[in-house]
Amino acid sequence: MKALLISFVLTAISLTAFAGNDRVAAYSINNLMSEPQTDSVKLQVDGNNAYYQKVVKVDSNITESMIYGRALQFTASKNFQQNYGYEEEGKLIFTTTQDLNINTVYVGDDNDVLDPYTVQFALTLDLKNGSYRYTIHNVLFYIPEGNGNKRETLFDVYTKATNTESKRVAKNAKKLIESFERYITTLTGELYDGIEQKSLIYKSKF
Repeated sequence: MKALLISFVLTAISLTAFAGNDRVAAYSINNLMSEPQTDSVKLQVDGNNAYYQKVVKVDSNITESMIYGRALQFTASKNFQQNYGYEEEGKLIFTTTQDLNINTVYVGDDNDVLDPYTVQFALTLDLKNGSYRYTIHNVLFYIPEGNGNKRETLFDVYTKATNTESKRVAKNAKKLIESFERYITTLTGELYDGIEQKSLIYKSKF
C-alpha cells in the first residue's frame, strides 16, 4: 500500500512538471508567433544625408555572379536605368523616376489622403556570395505646387517630419515618407524574390 502511494505521488509530480513544460513551450511559441514578421525598410540619417540601407542574406547556393545577373534582370523588368555595373567589383548602380501615390497601395488611411507625387532616386547594390547590400539614396521628391513642382530631398522632408514647431508640416512630411517607404518595402521585397528565384511547390489533390 505504501509503495502504491509513493508511486501515485511520483506520477502526479511528473505529470505536473510535464504540464508546466507544456505551458512554457506554448508561451514561448505564442510569443514568437506574436512577433511581427515584417521586413520594412529603415531610414538612416548621417549628417545632412538621409538614405535607406540594408544587408540581405540569400540562399547559400546563390553565387555572387548569380546575384549580379538576377539583379540585372529584375531592375530591367522595372525599367530602371543602369548607370554602373562591374561584376568583378560586385557592384551595380541604377536610377529611376516613379510617379507614386496614384496606386492605393502607397496611400495611407482613407481619411489621410496624400496627393500624387514624383520621386527620383538611385539604387546601389553591393554584392557578395550569400548576401547583397542595397542602398537607396539621392532621393528627390517633386511635389505639385501651384503651376509647377516643389523639389525636396529626403533629408529636407525628414527635417520637416521631425519639426516640432508646426504639427501640420510635420504630419504632411511624415505621410510623404511613409508613402515612399511603402513603395520601397515592396520594391526590395520583390528584388529579394527575384534574386532567390524559389519555385512554388503546389500540392496536388488525388
